[in-house]
Order: sequence, then C-alpha cells, then structure tokens
Amino acid sequence: MTSLTAIFGNTQEDSGDSEKLLELYWNRAELKKEFASLRDETFRLKKQIAAKEGCTARVQQQLDHLEDLLVDPDWVYNVVVYYQLRAFNQSCKSKLARFAEQLKQQREQRQQSKVVDVWIDQRNEEAQALQAHLGEQRMNMQSLENQLQTERHRFSAMGGFARFFRRRSITKALDGIAGRMGESQLRESELLAALEEINSRAAPDSEGLDIASKRSINFMILSFAQHMYLQFQDDGLAGMAKESGDKSAGAINYGTKADCDLILEAVRQRGDSMDNGSDYADVLQQRAKLIAEKALFNLDNDAVPVAGSVSTIYSFDQNGAVREKDANLIGENYWELAKVLSR
Repeated sequence: MTSLTAIFGNTQEDSGDSEKLLELYWNRAELKKEFASLRDETFRLKKQIAAKEGCTARVQQQLDHLEDLLVDPDWVYNVVVYYQLRAFNQSCKSKLARFAEQLKQQREQRQQSKVVDVWIDQRNEEAQALQAHLGEQRMNMQSLENQLQTERHRFSAMGGFARFFRRRSITKALDGIAGRMGESQLRESELLAALEEINSRAAPDSEGLDIASKRSINFMILSFAQHMYLQFQDDGLAGMAKESGDKSAGAINYGTKADCDLILEAVRQRGDSMDNGSDYADVLQQRAKLIAEKALFNLDNDAVPVAGSVSTIYSFDQNGAVREKDANLIGENYWELAKVLSR
C-alpha cells in the first residue's frame, strides 16, 4: 500500500491543495478589484481637492485684488460704487423675478379656477340628474306601497268565501308588488351610491398654462422689464448696474470721488423710487399690447419671442403719446430676464 501511494500520490492531499490554490487565486482577484476601486477613488478625491484648491486660490486672488483696490485712494470710491451698483442690480433682478412669479401664479390660479368652475357645473348637472331619478324612484316606491296597502286592505275586507277563491290571485299580486318594491329599493340604493360618489370626487388639477397664456405672461414680464429700464436709463444706471453684474471689481472706473458721489446718490434715489412706485398697471398693459404686436416666434409652440423682434422700448408721455427707442433686453439679458420668462 505504501508503494502504491508513493507511485500514484495521495489523491485527498492533492484535492486539498488544489482548493487552497483556487481560493488564493480568487482572493487575489478580489484584492485586485478592491485596489483598482481604491485607486479610482483616490484619483477622484485628488482631482476634487485640486479643483477646491484652485477655487480657493482664485478667491484669495480676488480678495488680494480687492484689498489692493481699497488701499488705493484713486480706486476706493470706485469699489464702493461697484458694490452699490451690484446690490442695486440684484435688487432689480429680485423685483423682476417676484413680478414674474406673482404673474404666473395669478394666471395659474385663474386657469385653475376656470377648470374647477367647469368641473363643479358638470358635477352639479350629474348630481341634479341623479336626484331627479331618485325623486322619481321614491315616488314610484310610494305608489307601490300604496298599492300594497290597498291590496292588503281589500283582501282583509273580503268575506270568507271570496277570500278562499281569490287567495291565490291576490297573493300573486301581493308578491308581484313586493318584488317590484325590492327592485325599486335596489335601484334607489344604486342611485344613492352614485350620488355619494359624485359628491366625494376631488377637484381636478390644472394641466398647466397653454402657449397663448405663456406668451401673454412673457409680454407683461417684458413690459415690466422695460418699465424698470426706462426708470433707470436717463442717468445711465440701467447699463451701469448690468455692467457691475457682468464684470469684476476694478474692471470699471467710475471717475473721481465727486463722480462716484453722484452715482451713489442716483442709486439711492432710484432705489427709493423703485420701491415706492406702484401705479403703473395700465401702462404695463398698454406696453404689453405693443410688444405683442411686433413679437415673432421661431416655432408655433415657442412661448419666448425672438429677441430682436421685441427690442423696441415703449414709453408714454403725459399726453399718452408713444415714444420708441431700441434696447435688446432679452438679447443682453438685463436682470437675468431670460431666466424668468415662461417656457
């Protein structure tokens, strides 16, 4: 036996060694997968750190640049004006965004009210029709009850001889009336269930504004944007405010201290007038109609007009005369106008 083992080897021992080698192979493959995953994660994190460091470096560079401007007597007032104009521009953006959102909500609520009103009318018509059937059914039930009482009374009033001969026919008639009463009660229950189902229905949601409504909203938003532009364009604040939102501090020179003081005063006054002004609803409607007359669209289902077709600014004097000037508010994206338009 020993000689056979020496010649052919131990099968059990070979099988165990093979299993261990196979297990080591799979463990090695899994470790390689995990290592590759960790390597990818490390690369991703290093890339993310590099991006953060670059962002931090840029912010620090901006802070250093701003500090240099603030310590420079020729630039310190320009920096103040820049940030005042930037805040003013942000205030204009917020005011336009609020106006657009309120207008959209009003139109959506108005459309929802119309949808609900139509739904209520239809529900009431269905309910009234069912109530009419229910009334007829109850009258029919009352008539059957009267017939039943009459037949019972007539049967009880008969003499013994007549009652004996007519018992079968009267019983059949009573059974027929009782059957019709059962059917009537079942029909009444069905009508009541249908009426309850109608009364428990939830009001439908609005399917959203159609293209015509969205265009109408956009004409009003454009009208309001033109209103703000006209308020601030005489002293150049509209353009300067927009420029402050597009450029960085130190990229614009507003002039001497006296020039900067004039701009700051204009910003303060215009800011107050913007907050106090409210009596211009009729003007907005008139301007929106004029904008709509010239508006063009690339596609039939577009809600936002082609920028060039609505680049005319309309102003009205005290006599109601219309004056026109060119300013492409959508094309130049004044106060992030493109972001608040309905689409």
